Amino acid sequence: MDWAALAKELITLIVVIDPVGSIPVFLFAVQGVPRTLHRRFALRAVVIAALVLLAFLVGGQLLLETLGLRFGSFQIAGGVILFLFAMTMVFGESKPAREIEEAERDHLAGAVFPLAMPSIASPGAMLAIVILTDNHTESISEQAVTAGLLMIVLLLTLVLLLVASAVHKVIGNTGASVISRVMGIILATIAVDSILGGLDALGVMDVAPPPVESPLTPLETE
Repeated sequence: MDWAALAKELITLIVVIDPVGSIPVFLFAVQGVPRTLHRRFALRAVVIAALVLLAFLVGGQLLLETLGLRFGSFQIAGGVILFLFAMTMVFGESKPAREIEEAERDHLAGAVFPLAMPSIASPGAMLAIVILTDNHTESISEQAVTAGLLMIVLLLTLVLLLVASAVHKVIGNTGASVISRVMGIILATIAVDSILGGLDALGVMDVAPPPVESPLTPLETE
């Protein structure tokens, strides 16, 4: 078992899902919800996000192939979108502040929006989960491991939401914003690596393999 690759996949999922960044969104969403329902609210949001991400894990690549799109092209497109997403985390308005503003504008305080989507099951997370589970290079068991890692990250997200009030008192909105920006820098690096991997897969350029294989770069079949 390649523990280094597993660790990189886990870090990638933590970065794109950003459990800490969802805490302020959760606190806003439950303002009008009785405290006795907060646990059920958090559980419902995480379950919905899990179903969405698992749907992309199972059928995302199949959809691409049905449309006749090459996976290398999707790698590049996914990398570009992940990079732009990372830039909004680094330079733009922070993820928590942006999503809370959207919730205020839509007057919606539900578990589906903005908590389950786009805070937990973000566009970046949807793209990353498809890239991490390439059907041509990853076996069913390896994809099951990725699904397990996804469940671990979502469980971490659920735990943080359940203790959101205590965590928020410690880090505050400023702390959550700083963490989101740091994660944005890491995500930007991962996105560039994904683009290079896509160019290599399409034969556009010969990219030297990194010392440790990126989780977003499909592994060559043995």
